[in-house]
Amino acid sequence: MRMGSALLVCGLASGSAQAQAARATCDVAEYRQFDFWIGTWTVRTANGAVAGTNRIEPILGGCALLESWTANGPSRGRSLNSYDRGSGTWHQAWVDNAGTVLLLSGGLVNGEMVLEGERTLPDGTVQLERITWTPNPDGTVRQLWQASLSRGMRWTVVFDGTYTKAG
Repeated sequence: MRMGSALLVCGLASGSAQAQAARATCDVAEYRQFDFWIGTWTVRTANGAVAGTNRIEPILGGCALLESWTANGPSRGRSLNSYDRGSGTWHQAWVDNAGTVLLLSGGLVNGEMVLEGERTLPDGTVQLERITWTPNPDGTVRQLWQASLSRGMRWTVVFDGTYTKAG
């Protein structure tokens, strides 16, 4: 009789875990905060030159965004972006074909997606990185990537680009 009771309890616990997993979807509004970035884009620098193309697509049932960057040169990169319901923050993990790795976190600030993180440079220097995506009224998106070696006291622009929907 004990074995049967133990199996019943395990079965109920397993069913409860399955029910919780079924309810834990990414349908809440926070997962849609970065949807303005979804699309296939032509990216231009501040002076209007084409920097490359970028495709942002929802994956994993809308729980994450996959970025696929192709520059007008040899540079290629990918990022995985997702909202973390537990911490209430967005995260991005970026890697490119030059070995650059960025791990950023943040969220919406006054309608802009702002993600920040630290990166250790090859010489051991720690640099603060901040990327801000701003949806514009005309449907374009501005991406401003800044870096600081002074813990945020002074910022240098790494990239300032405008995303326009392709085709």
